[in-house]
Amino acid sequence: MIEVEQKDVENIVLAAWMLPLIVAAIAIAIVGGFYVGGPGLGLAVGAMAATALIVFAARAVPRGPIVPAPLKDLRRHVLLVSRSPLEDPRAVAEIVELCATPDPWAAEREVRLLVPMPGRFLDRWSGDRRASLEAAQRCCVLSLAALTKAGLAAKADVGDEDVVLAVEDELRTFPATDVILVTEARERDEAERVAAELRARLRADFLHLEPVDRDAGKKRALDLKAP
Repeated sequence: MIEVEQKDVENIVLAAWMLPLIVAAIAIAIVGGFYVGGPGLGLAVGAMAATALIVFAARAVPRGPIVPAPLKDLRRHVLLVSRSPLEDPRAVAEIVELCATPDPWAAEREVRLLVPMPGRFLDRWSGDRRASLEAAQRCCVLSLAALTKAGLAAKADVGDEDVVLAVEDELRTFPATDVILVTEARERDEAERVAAELRARLRADFLHLEPVDRDAGKKRALDLKAP
């Protein structure tokens, strides 16, 4: 069953004339705090304003379009993105079918597998990412073995734990014509957010390959978007 959804990613954009007003409001609030409550209140208001600015700056990630590297040939260049190993035979068969070239005279396609590193709290806290890197590398090996067994040659890279950032970094050098995001049931909430952002920002064909509800006997859902 093919389901087509349109989801927008909300971006916060401030007009240029609003920035001086925001700075003036912060300054007035701090000065007013000193005037009304003395140094204690003034410092508290200043600390709250600084915290709010830091939080806003941290959340204000650039949301421009994600444009793949320029094409150097006429081949299809498919980027597969999966945080989990591609071991399900049905999923692998579907991926092989999606990557197939219908024209027997067409040039051979190029397939690249991108595995974002798993996000682990202890790794981020300690700064030691070796365990996450090793887990992603194992995922690459298992997925490439399954794809090769199914007749699909591919290369693999490990990317950032942020899936969107990993895709954006990979497409700086890889001229993808198609991007296929493969997710598992346990990733459903994050997958919907990631798929929505990729669908809105990618300048390439995008396909979200989701898991099926096996108990209900549903087919895998495909979420397709053209640039």
